[in-house]
Amino acid sequence: MKLQDELPLDHRLRTVYRYGAGLCGLILLVFGILGLIDQLSFFDTTGSNIAGLSSNGLLSVLSLIFGAVLIGAAIIGGNVASTIEIVVGGLFILSGFVNLAVLDSSFNYLAFRMPNVLFSFVMGLLVATFGMYGRVSGGLPHDNPYWRQRHPEHARTTSPDRAKTPALTRGGSHSAPRHP
Repeated sequence: MKLQDELPLDHRLRTVYRYGAGLCGLILLVFGILGLIDQLSFFDTTGSNIAGLSSNGLLSVLSLIFGAVLIGAAIIGGNVASTIEIVVGGLFILSGFVNLAVLDSSFNYLAFRMPNVLFSFVMGLLVATFGMYGRVSGGLPHDNPYWRQRHPEHARTTSPDRAKTPALTRGGSHSAPRHP
């Protein structure tokens, strides 16, 4: 079984995934371009100030790479964009923790400072949230394409018009309160 087998192919959430990936990718591309224009030293551990963050040539190139990956995800869209956003968001959060550990050491190859660490956490959470939007939750509505894909037996008995009332469960008569 593959992860993609459980995901719906076409749904309205794809625009959220596209815009989220595009916006975050554009921010990273601008940061990377500003760093390269400033001709920063590639492995300088002290870094230079670019848009309020410390940067060096390596961080600028990595920003361009991840920005391009997110822009590519925005172009592809759909489940691919969602999955890429979740992975990239997780990598940003991991990067925040790793760079926090090496902040004032000679291993600070990306010239991170505390604002960079905070940016990494915020960008990681933002990108991952865009990727998980409407996909990960314990209480997805019944008209959500991910819920319908995971519960095909209930999806057939629950029409989109009645999506707010849960389908009958096996052996029970669970129903939501009716509103006039």
